[in-house]
This record gives sequence, C-alpha cells and structure tokens, in this order.
Amino acid sequence: MSAPSEQGGLRARKKQRTRTALINAGLDLFLTRGYDPTTIDEITAEVEVSSRTFFRYFASKEDVALAKGAEFDELLLNALTARPADEPPLVALRHAVLDMVRESASSDGVRRFLQVQHLITNTPSLLAGNLRRLAGNEERLTVEIAARQGVDPAADLRPRVLVGMVCAALRIGLQTMCADPRRDLARMVELVEESIDLATAGIPQRWGDDPHTW
Repeated sequence: MSAPSEQGGLRARKKQRTRTALINAGLDLFLTRGYDPTTIDEITAEVEVSSRTFFRYFASKEDVALAKGAEFDELLLNALTARPADEPPLVALRHAVLDMVRESASSDGVRRFLQVQHLITNTPSLLAGNLRRLAGNEERLTVEIAARQGVDPAADLRPRVLVGMVCAALRIGLQTMCADPRRDLARMVELVEESIDLATAGIPQRWGDDPHTW
C-alpha cells in the first residue's frame, strides 16, 4: 500500500471518528438537556473541536439529531438491494426492515436506539425534518421495489403502497416498543415483525400483471 493511500485512509477514519463523536455528544446533550436548549457551541465543547469543524460535517444541530435516522435509511436501502433479485417484493422488504432493525439496535443498543426515536417523535422542532427524511427514504425504496418488479412507479402504485405500508408498520412497531418496559432486541424485532405482518396481511407475495390489483 502506498503512503498516499495510507494517509487517505487515516484521514477518512479520523473524519469518521470526529463525525461519530459529534453525533454522540449531540445526542447525549439532547437527551439530558433537551433538543431546543442545546447549542452547537455546547456540542463542540464536548468534543473539543471548533464550530468551524462542526459545520464541515453538519449544516445544523437538526442534522446531528437526525443523523442516526439517516444511517438507518442507508442500512435499510442497502439491505433491500442485497436481497436476491427473484425474491418477492414483500418478502424482500420485510427481511430488509428486520435486518436493519437488528443491525441498528445491536450496534447502538436497544435503549439508545429507542431514546433517539423517542427524542425525534416528541420534539416538534425535529418532526418536519424527520418527515422529509422519511419521505425521501420511502421514495428511494419505492424506486428500488419498482426496479425489482420491472414496473414504472409513476404508473404502477403498488411499489409505493407497499413501501408506505411497511414503513408505517415499522414506525408503529418502534412506537409500541418505546412504551414497553422490556428493552431487549428480540422483543423489538417481534413487535416490528408483527406490525408488518398485520399491515400487509392482504398482500400476496407475487404480484399479478394488472397494475390495478395485487
């Protein structure tokens, strides 16, 4: 490996560590002091970096609060694209969501995972940004499902409807888990899985040729 490549790798790892530290410091402050009272200067002080450094990574403290959600979105899309090409759309999306939940909660811990979800849900100033994020992610998932099925999502509503139902079920499962005294991964996966199965009970695994019916 050449010296420039090694230096590039070190720089990338250092940037990732700084980004992660800013996210963790921001979330810790949001959870203990509240989102609105927390300032960017307080976040940077925790990590011992300048405000200028902060703005290299994030445009606002909202981006910090929603960063984990954005990471979840990438995990979900990657999990979906990795599913076998001939797998039915509902099966592929269901597996992708459950894989994302397991990976996210395993890396951050169930309590931390739920704390972030609760913070966003109960902070009005974050809701608009989170809704934009969710809408953008659902659009990307819709495009992927449509491509797997070989249909045009502008003419065939089934990919969009399927993604909307599964994502709504995911939110319901996580919201239910926030109120559950148990904080174990298996229980969270169980609730999300049950919500998805209830929401999609009438959808067949294989679709027909008529875009106006499943």
